[in-house]
Amino acid sequence: MFGSRAFRFYTSLGAPRVPRGVVVMNPYTAPRVRRYVRAFLGKYFSDNRERVLVLGINPGRFGAGITGVAFTDPVALADECGIPNDLPGQRELSSVFVYAVINKLGGPREFNRRFFLSAVCPLGFTRDWVNLNYYDERNLERALTPFIVSSIERHIALGGRRDHVVVLGSGKNATFLRRLNNQHRWFTSIHALDHPRFIMQFRRRQLEAYVKEYEDVLSVLS
Repeated sequence: MFGSRAFRFYTSLGAPRVPRGVVVMNPYTAPRVRRYVRAFLGKYFSDNRERVLVLGINPGRFGAGITGVAFTDPVALADECGIPNDLPGQRELSSVFVYAVINKLGGPREFNRRFFLSAVCPLGFTRDWVNLNYYDERNLERALTPFIVSSIERHIALGGRRDHVVVLGSGKNATFLRRLNNQHRWFTSIHALDHPRFIMQFRRRQLEAYVKEYEDVLSVLS
């Protein structure tokens, strides 16, 4: 089953070697997070359907860094996905945007039948308690590249489709994935969208237009 393969993938992740001062966030070491991830995957991914991968950058401290579920903060995990939890009940901007899109596309059940939300790099990072993207520091990106290559190949092995992939982050994240894809030839078509965090932080007045853009791109990838 897709869900059981995904659970084994996430719970087998080991912390990659990173430069001094960078802290790796691995929520999957926590027993209660593993319970919630297992419940989520069991509810929505108990089949062998192939899915289009939708890849963000890497988990942040207040979304997947807490829940273990990509772009899903504790409130969305409970209220949108029906997975009660005792995690800190705080919202995360990217999660708010992503679930607005998911609900436009028929809700979590329908969305998760067609797509698998994850990240180019499935573990997150901080420096001095501040979120760090894998590409923010050149030596960090260089150190993580083998880990990322392995992760993407494992995502495909879960049941990720190879005709299309959606990358969230139309700048550095898309550039990095395209460069790797040119080397490894994983995906036929890469569709890049502006990252939910960027939209919510800098383009919130255009929220409806961005939700519509996501809807237009994702709705044709069936």
